[in-house]
Amino acid sequence: MNAVVLISIALVATVAAYFTWGSYVARIFGLDNSRPTPAHTLRDGVDYEPAAAPVVVGHHFASIAGAGPIVGPIYAVVFGWLPAFLWIVIGAIFIGAVHDFGSLTASIRHGGNSIGELIEKYVGLSGKRLFIVFAFSALILVVAVFTDVVTKTFVASPQVASCSLFFMIVAIAFGVLLRRFKLPLFPATVIGVGALFGCLMLGGALPIELPTSAWMCVVLAYVFIAAVSPVWVLLQPRDYLNSFLLYMMMAAAIVGIFVSAPALELDSFTAFRHESAGPMFPILFVTVACGSISGFHSLVASGTTSKQLDKESDAKLVGYGSMLLEAVLAVVALIAAAMLTTGEYSAIMAERGPIAVFSSGVGGFMASLGIARDHAVTFVSLTVSAFALTSLDTCTRLARFLFQEFFDSASTPVDRKNVLATNRFIGTSVVVLLGALLVFSGSSTEIWPVFGAANQLLAALALLAVAVWLARSRMPNAFAVIPMVAMFCITLTALGRLMLKNAQAQNWTLAIASCVLLALALILIVQSALALRSGPEKLSAEGDVF
Repeated sequence: MNAVVLISIALVATVAAYFTWGSYVARIFGLDNSRPTPAHTLRDGVDYEPAAAPVVVGHHFASIAGAGPIVGPIYAVVFGWLPAFLWIVIGAIFIGAVHDFGSLTASIRHGGNSIGELIEKYVGLSGKRLFIVFAFSALILVVAVFTDVVTKTFVASPQVASCSLFFMIVAIAFGVLLRRFKLPLFPATVIGVGALFGCLMLGGALPIELPTSAWMCVVLAYVFIAAVSPVWVLLQPRDYLNSFLLYMMMAAAIVGIFVSAPALELDSFTAFRHESAGPMFPILFVTVACGSISGFHSLVASGTTSKQLDKESDAKLVGYGSMLLEAVLAVVALIAAAMLTTGEYSAIMAERGPIAVFSSGVGGFMASLGIARDHAVTFVSLTVSAFALTSLDTCTRLARFLFQEFFDSASTPVDRKNVLATNRFIGTSVVVLLGALLVFSGSSTEIWPVFGAANQLLAALALLAVAVWLARSRMPNAFAVIPMVAMFCITLTALGRLMLKNAQAQNWTLAIASCVLLALALILIVQSALALRSGPEKLSAEGDVF
């Protein structure tokens, strides 16, 4: 098959889904712009700060679209490109986008609180704390692994390091232009995007070389500062501007696919069981994570994005729309792998890994537009690296939120709250310290095989929280319950398989981690079932909206 057919189906399906299924879900949520969002009611200039829809989309998309939608599909083509393509498109429309949209809407209806806070309200404090322990552990792992990835990238490509530094300076200046000088968004964007390309040229001319340990310290210091700084200083402007890199890369890649019209060389289907990867169910569904559904998105949606939403109607574009855009990126990555022969795919994967497959493929698409291939491949590599750094400091801020929420309770008066629940510097210090201990120990990648299943389990738990909220508020929730059940079946099967496989191999770290996650999920399922049996909640006059 020709790749043009595949990308055309993905584009038509996602656009149609936005205006059909996305609108259906939006009607159930009853988005109402007359209802002020937490960004306005709780505005503090640090975490709660309203922003225009394009800026929030930029932050949200930049945070969720890291390496996940690129790496997952490229690994998954061992089962054939067709199963991976179907799971990306169908999963994103009916599961992933609903998950993101639901998490975001539920959060803005509950004061910008996270999924953990929703679980406390509708399931109980113990359920919230179990969820937070799991989510916090997953984020610490991400902080450690992404610190390692970014550091190695900076060491291997000093020009990427200097570009990233210049990006930060431009982002801060952009934020000041918007916040202090009230420059309209459009002219500020023109200036900012132009400066970004200036950073690319300047970074190539002034590479910064430091040893690995020094870069690790620099990156960890950066994420601490980024996580405690007001969102308008760095997070909003940097993510907004960086998103243009990804938009341009995606646009060039898609146009390049239509121009070059490459044939798909890999088999559309290989086997239900791969000799090394294992059975298609559940492995395919936890390998292709971010391109179809990702629990990490619920933490972003309810952790930082909900605190920046200017009005409720923006939730559909930000939550549902960003996930569909990420699915298109995943299809581009899938095509970059599927256009290779089996031998070429195996050779590149063995020597340089999935990012190299993506960079080489997309660089080839861009070269068909007249761009020098070497420059195109470098641009793609820089874009992926920029988003790895973006995801890293977003993870740090989210982990800080979870740390504070663990020591907080909705029933505790504001003047009696624990300092651990209110001081952002303490929480961030703990997050960075734990991430540093893991990354400097060199063992941060040891439990990474569990993360794919853990990430999808987090998505199932987020869908469970949304489903319980809707049920207790007398709202239809089948559109959330069905995906929730599917994700629990996938993740519990995957974790059970990982537990047995690693126990047999006497890899007790992975076996115990899988066992703990299984137990956590089962406890929360039971607690949530009991909460649902208690009947719809009678909300107070000053309660949530329904």
